[in-house]
Amino acid sequence: MEISALFIGLILSLSLCELNSALKQSTGLTEERTGAGVSSEASSVKCKLQGTTRLPAFSMDGDYVIGGVFGIHHYMHTPVHNYTTMPEPLKCTGSIDSRDLRFSRAMIFAIEEINNSTELLPGIKLGYEIHDSCNTVPVAMHVTSQLSNGLDPVFYTGDNCSQSGMVMAIVGETESTQSISMSRIIGPFNIPLVSHFATCACLSDKQYYPNFFRTIPSDQFLADALAKLMKHFGWTWIGAVRSDSDYGNNGMASFLQAAQKEGICVEYSESLHRTDPRSRIQRVADIISRSTAVVVVVFSASAELTLLLGELSLKPSPPRQWIGSYWVTDQEMLKFNFCAGAIGFGIQKSINPGLREFLLDLSPTKVAASPVLTEFWEDAFNCRMGKTKNETVCDGTEDIQTLNSPYTDTSQLRGTNTVYQAVYAIAHAIHSAACDNGNSTAQCDKFTRMESKQVLSQLKKVNFSQNGYDVSFDVNGDPVARYDLVNWQQSESGSIEMVTVGLYDASLLEGQELHINRNLTWMDGGKHVPVSVCSESCPPGTRKVLQKGKPICCYDCILCPEGEISNTTDSPDCFPCPKEFWPNAERDTCFPKPVEFLSFDEILGIILAAFSVGGACLAIVTAAIFFHHRTSPIVRANNSELSFLLLFSLTLCFLCSLTFIGAPSDWSCRLRHTAFGIIFVLCMSCVLGKTIVVLMAFKATLPGSNVMKWFGPLQQRITVVSFTFIQVLICTIWLCLSPPFRFENLTIYKERIILECALGSAIGFWGVLGYIGLLAVFCLVLAVLARKLPDNFNEAKLITFSMLIFCAVWITFIPAYVSSPGKFTVAVEIFAILASSFGLILCIFAPKCYIILFKPEKNTKKHLMNKNQS
Repeated sequence: MEISALFIGLILSLSLCELNSALKQSTGLTEERTGAGVSSEASSVKCKLQGTTRLPAFSMDGDYVIGGVFGIHHYMHTPVHNYTTMPEPLKCTGSIDSRDLRFSRAMIFAIEEINNSTELLPGIKLGYEIHDSCNTVPVAMHVTSQLSNGLDPVFYTGDNCSQSGMVMAIVGETESTQSISMSRIIGPFNIPLVSHFATCACLSDKQYYPNFFRTIPSDQFLADALAKLMKHFGWTWIGAVRSDSDYGNNGMASFLQAAQKEGICVEYSESLHRTDPRSRIQRVADIISRSTAVVVVVFSASAELTLLLGELSLKPSPPRQWIGSYWVTDQEMLKFNFCAGAIGFGIQKSINPGLREFLLDLSPTKVAASPVLTEFWEDAFNCRMGKTKNETVCDGTEDIQTLNSPYTDTSQLRGTNTVYQAVYAIAHAIHSAACDNGNSTAQCDKFTRMESKQVLSQLKKVNFSQNGYDVSFDVNGDPVARYDLVNWQQSESGSIEMVTVGLYDASLLEGQELHINRNLTWMDGGKHVPVSVCSESCPPGTRKVLQKGKPICCYDCILCPEGEISNTTDSPDCFPCPKEFWPNAERDTCFPKPVEFLSFDEILGIILAAFSVGGACLAIVTAAIFFHHRTSPIVRANNSELSFLLLFSLTLCFLCSLTFIGAPSDWSCRLRHTAFGIIFVLCMSCVLGKTIVVLMAFKATLPGSNVMKWFGPLQQRITVVSFTFIQVLICTIWLCLSPPFRFENLTIYKERIILECALGSAIGFWGVLGYIGLLAVFCLVLAVLARKLPDNFNEAKLITFSMLIFCAVWITFIPAYVSSPGKFTVAVEIFAILASSFGLILCIFAPKCYIILFKPEKNTKKHLMNKNQS
């Protein structure tokens, strides 16, 4: 593509040079030489310009000529080629583009201002040659070739050949497509091209366009600015429309790439061209109307967008928030009232003193001298210059100051200022090349032979300020990117006005480029930022799950799994809380898990503590009754010493259950298990001693028996101490090797922590219980053997019942203890302690207390010694 374009340019630009040797070898034609064949120009070659030259729209001679190319007309007449006659010259058709006409006149204004300056290029007069490209590539290429050649139909090459026909630089073109072609044509000749409006990012590539400069920022900066604008207002679901041209296609490609980095999705991306059939325009309009995206980003020239908005205005459609490139600063676009609220970036507005007066200084004489101005004048005032029939004649009374046209509107000078800056940049480059050391006060030599490549070299270095604006080029030939943020707002009169509401400066730090300093008006005159998303934001506590087959902006919000949270909006993942924490109900924050244990503040704890204290009080009351009646037969007959020791141990049994209630600690865990084990063994030892005493007492009544002397009070004490010592030894080993400890159980319940006592060594715990059970079984067996002794009051029966209850309680305790969760494990253990303790005190002591208190007549030795009837 590059080679073909260059080839076409060379074909159009190079003259037919009739080389003598080539003529002899290929055509046999004779030489055409000046004079008799022996002259100083004997080695020069006659070059003949091919094709038809195009007259410039505006021109003026000067010491150095600057070219200009603008799309003053909209279209080009396409001739029909029959290949038998010379093709007709390319002609421009359609209406005049008032904006580009203003651009061309602004170039003339800048050159005249420079010529009148005593500081810039003193003593040198700049000329200009401005052409109309018809806004098409073929004409732009033609006039570019002509600017690089000159207008001389015949010239001779030689050592002294002047290059006066070649322009020093070219200002143009407005469109990127034409600028690309022009740059490729004049690139090999080192002629700089300074564009005022070609924004395609592709032109920043110095490998392909080494001679290209511009005074308007690249579309890459505009694309980044638009993407940051989308992110600023939270728009992630948009529609995209572009011109089907280098400007639109490359600009939209840059925007889509920048938008993707910001997480913005595009529902549709459509292109159109002003030459497309209406059906194509209608199709794009229907897509916009049916879409769900509220925001539409348009990277388009005004001509294409005018066609699209005109189609949309024919039938009602849902309101859209229009976001635009430079078309938002085009005054002619304000006629589409339904686009009120549109936002976009434009070139910074400027003030050029004297420009308005220059633009309006059009006398009938000046107008008649220029075919372009004549056509503009006739179209503007609907009259004809000169004598005509049946048409209004322009009589000179027309007042251009009353004309409402983009040409005369200088309130929003944006692109015009870039033309002004482009001319001044070229002038500064010529000044640096033609004047001594670039000193602005030195007189410049207009006879200095200067080539365009010198201007190209100096353009890379220019750095100046003009009317308050700094002008310079980076290594890519681009200026510093600064934009005005423009908003279409409705005035009090009902008309739509362009209001600058902010600024974008790409030279600032990341995140600080966009600054909005005024309130914005949105679509339909709304005051609130419209929402344009495919899916609503996922609140904290949820995560995004992409919808199958749709862009990443379309998703469902799924509640975080149990135990996980998300604390940011639109979180892609949930993450688990630390093991000591648990999510709140909204699952957006981790809170410390509540710690659960059997406490004195809850009902269960209060009930168990009450029973524990009540049982201890019952044991103390029983001991008091026994002590008060210690001389009575029933107390003396049942081994009062063991009875008091048993009541003391039962009191401790009841009270030791209190150690199981409350927040456990390492010391309380060790105390509760060892105290419980030792006290219960003491209790069982006392019961066992009493059972043995009953059996020994019966044996002592047999003739010749002296058993009691072998199990007297001393032996009873030794038995109790021995059995208890064994449990103390077991507990000591347990505490030394692997004692119980405080433990935070995180496995039973996910949402709370169970604070409990870990056993340390399960063998130690079950060894303590096993030893208690062994004594209980032994005691039960002895009590069963003594249950049918013939005494009227046989304590063995009471011990049997108490041991049955004790064993039943602790047999059922084992599965209940293993299966109970959390604090209920402790409650089961306390219940087993209290139940077995109450069983002992009620079965063994309650009948005796009943006789002591309510049946004193039975509390006699005679009654106790009576035999039961068989």
